[in-house]
Amino acid sequence: MPKSRLLASATIPDTDVELKLHEHGDRFAISIPGRGELMNTRVHGSEIALAERACARLAGKASPRLLIGGLGMGFTLAAALGSLGPGAEVVVAELVPEVVDWNRDLVGEPSGHPLRDPRTTVYVGDVAECLRRPGSKFDAILMDVDNGPEGLIRVENDWLYGPSGLAAARAALRPGGELAIWSAGPDERFTNRLRAAGFEVATEVVRPHRSGKGAKHVLWFARDRS
Repeated sequence: MPKSRLLASATIPDTDVELKLHEHGDRFAISIPGRGELMNTRVHGSEIALAERACARLAGKASPRLLIGGLGMGFTLAAALGSLGPGAEVVVAELVPEVVDWNRDLVGEPSGHPLRDPRTTVYVGDVAECLRRPGSKFDAILMDVDNGPEGLIRVENDWLYGPSGLAAARAALRPGGELAIWSAGPDERFTNRLRAAGFEVATEVVRPHRSGKGAKHVLWFARDRS
């Protein structure tokens, strides 16, 4: 059994919740004491699926502009960059400054150091601020924040998945744009909320493990009906 080594810790803004970054042999993991691992560098299939599926829906756009809510271990960002051409721009918003630092210095190698890609712009702060910014438009918005609409650690994130947040996301999309959302589990009420907000909705169940085993994560893909 590989020995676990604590590398760093950080507190999520507006909470008393502490993130712990550990090294476990050949992998890194971010966890919350008492709640277990949130993510690690070995299991990330559903994050990659979120980015690849969303980018596939942008086929034909020469210079797409994307917003990703949540950096995590960098795999969503890396998969998006790998699916897009040289003219793309990807803004990644990460609430916890230390998570950005960890990706630059400690855990960037497993995902291929996507923060070094010149197409990447990092916004350190709440992704909600990017959605509310006047004149800021995106071809796709990918949300990998908390554990999804119902698995919230930070109560302020409830806005993102509620009517006001969905309206802001819709307003921030260019015509034909896509809103893609990751969740640790299903939520039929959220599907209905997306439809009520004016989106056409498709869902997909994906496995985080490359073996196809383990938990079932849910992806929503929503497009403006107007």
